[in-house]
Amino acid sequence: MRGKAIRLSVQRRMVIDLLHFASAIPTVPVQRRMSLGPLAAARAACRERPRWTAIFAKGYALVAHEFPDLRRAYIKIPWPHLYEYPASIASIIIEREYRGEPCLFSILVNDLDTLSLRELGRLLQHAATAPVDEIKKFRLSLQIGRLPRPVRRLLWWLGLNIGRHRATYFGTFALSVYSALKAESLHPLTPLTTLLNYGIINSDGNVNVRIIYDHRVMDGAIVARALARLEKILNTVVADELRSLDESRTKTDKANLGFEPLGSA
Repeated sequence: MRGKAIRLSVQRRMVIDLLHFASAIPTVPVQRRMSLGPLAAARAACRERPRWTAIFAKGYALVAHEFPDLRRAYIKIPWPHLYEYPASIASIIIEREYRGEPCLFSILVNDLDTLSLRELGRLLQHAATAPVDEIKKFRLSLQIGRLPRPVRRLLWWLGLNIGRHRATYFGTFALSVYSALKAESLHPLTPLTTLLNYGIINSDGNVNVRIIYDHRVMDGAIVARALARLEKILNTVVADELRSLDESRTKTDKANLGFEPLGSA
């Protein structure tokens, strides 16, 4: 049966380049069934509910602050070694339509452990809705995707293997989910040290959470402990921030209506 040849779009070339380098990484998934009831309740009580993506990214950055292995990378230049970063930079994967075709972009987010969920939510909202050509990181990805393959691969290889520049261009960990579509990926690929991934979140807060990790950098037991710590942090530190967001909004609404909080001077 005679079909037709379809030229690779810049979108497909971007994904193919990522998979080219990701396929060379010996990644292993570790999964934990988490009970995030307190977190889900705190989020449900918010008038403006932060994105789950923002919540998990913030929680993971807090965990990585305690687990330096999550901030390390396997680097080949000038010789194979591990490189540790002082802080986390998230590479959050976002699907956008570009010239009539779905395209995967990544937005890099710095200072996650100090960034508020409200601020992080604004960044993600902008990345999801602003015109693609107006977002600097997206424009750069498209420009590289249009280059000849040997040049693209060289730029990718250098960016991934020069320690001081790797996090600037690629981040220290990736976050990719599509649980909003009622589906989940069991072993997504990444050229980064870790990728955080979670499934469908039940109404009671139960969810499967995975870390796909580079076995050259760490072992599975460390990842299992990090997942346990992530569950704890999400149900305490992050849930407390959600409650404080709702409380501050309530106080602002009362102030706008001319009310004063009880006990105010």
